[in-house]
Amino acid sequence: MSDDTPWEPPFAGTEAEHLLGALDRLRTTFRWKAAALDAAGLQTRIGASALTLGGLLKHLASVEDDVSTGRLSGAPIGEPWESEWAGGDDWPFTSATDDSPERLYALWDDAVARSRARWDAALADGGMDQRVDLTGPDGERAGLRRLLCDLIEEYGRHTGHADLLREAVDGLVGEDPPPGWRPQVGRRPVG
Repeated sequence: MSDDTPWEPPFAGTEAEHLLGALDRLRTTFRWKAAALDAAGLQTRIGASALTLGGLLKHLASVEDDVSTGRLSGAPIGEPWESEWAGGDDWPFTSATDDSPERLYALWDDAVARSRARWDAALADGGMDQRVDLTGPDGERAGLRRLLCDLIEEYGRHTGHADLLREAVDGLVGEDPPPGWRPQVGRRPVG
């Protein structure tokens, strides 16, 4: 990892560093694919699919908060979700058309910042082998490692969707952002 590519996972780190590094690389690639678009770009669809980059931003923001609260510790998901959620698994996807680009980027950026802090605290408190609040069909509580791998899988799937959607918007392709890239909303750098 260098200052120009802070999303690059370590080449020789701990298990937690590798898993969190893989997640951050996917987060960064996803955010790059969704970056600096206006409302029309964020609402672009491909074929019969209703999936949009704006919907993915809002969905992944809600997933970040859900996984790092309720599934991790049993804590309530918090705002903005508690006062806005209109129900149903599709709500983040369908309601994103009502949100400005600035709001969609802020939802995702803020949720990721909260999630990173919660993951760091959980790892400091009990490491990868601790049990989390999520239970499986047999009633067994999942391990932190499983929860983190589930979040990586969620990003893997949706970063692939973002690849196709962004290419349809303006032709942007590639696996990683260019060195030195940082997310921007309009002309204002984030973070």
